[in-house]
Amino acid sequence: MKRVLFVMLVLVAGLASVCATASRAADGAPEFKKEAFNYSEFAKGKFSEVVTVTNSRRTLYVAGVGSEDENATGPAKVLYPGDLYAQCKYAWDKIKRTLEKQGTGLGDVAKATTYVTDTRGIVDNFKCRSEVFAGLPQPAGTLVGVTS
Repeated sequence: MKRVLFVMLVLVAGLASVCATASRAADGAPEFKKEAFNYSEFAKGKFSEVVTVTNSRRTLYVAGVGSEDENATGPAKVLYPGDLYAQCKYAWDKIKRTLEKQGTGLGDVAKATTYVTDTRGIVDNFKCRSEVFAGLPQPAGTLVGVTS
């Protein structure tokens, strides 16, 4: 049996609820501000889990989120191997908590790209997303099958 791996990339755009007016440069143009954040131990020093960009609006770019144990201090252990549904639920829970730390939520997700190593789990992916976004607008989405 192939090992199923689930990874999400999320874009949260146009966050009206958390958009403060960006400060202005001397010429009156909005200043560009970029900030990087990490919440999981395994990611620190390797990549940013969230990057925010603020001009006149604030946009969050969330790095690939999978079912890695976020409390791992060494190599990240993938939780729920072979169970795409459980990996999906865990990843979206991590995304939800990450967004909340940034003052926003799942309702503001504009785009989500899902990478899976076994496309036979597509039904589990759609079931998971339906549950995660129940009562919220579904973000645009792309599902990509990868070989590793």
